[in-house]
Amino acid sequence: MMENPESTAVRDILKAVPFFRDLTPAELDQIIALGRMVTYTKDMTLFKEGDQGEALYVVVEGSICVSKAVPGGKDHPMAFMERGSCFGEMALVDEFPRSATAIASQESRILFIDKQALLRFLEDDPVIARKILWAFCRALSLRLREASDRIVALSSFTRPF
Repeated sequence: MMENPESTAVRDILKAVPFFRDLTPAELDQIIALGRMVTYTKDMTLFKEGDQGEALYVVVEGSICVSKAVPGGKDHPMAFMERGSCFGEMALVDEFPRSATAIASQESRILFIDKQALLRFLEDDPVIARKILWAFCRALSLRLREASDRIVALSSFTRPF
């Protein structure tokens, strides 16, 4: 049986995402099957700050700008998500609204993985769940360390001399 080149490319992209790095090719295919490919045109909004989180997103092609509202009513770009980037994962673990807005910077193809479908899948497959959740914990730990370092660096600028 011949393999679909697109699914091979998506599997390669998912393999580079920290949450899915420890999964086998067959396990990655199961994750891909949970999702659906969505195309967003340039300037199309994926979600807005304050929306309910409903999915995890993986950029297959294109670029997404993630921005945060700042005083004065403007959005400040926080990150540009390009091929292989994963975002929206906070919605998987909390019930808080989206903390930022995501808009396509150019036409983009996104693997949209529904939160409820992923959570049901993880309940049904504890081996894959353990791999993903352990990777998720490592990623959150790294982000916490980076945030702590930034806080220390910023506080050094505000100390009186």
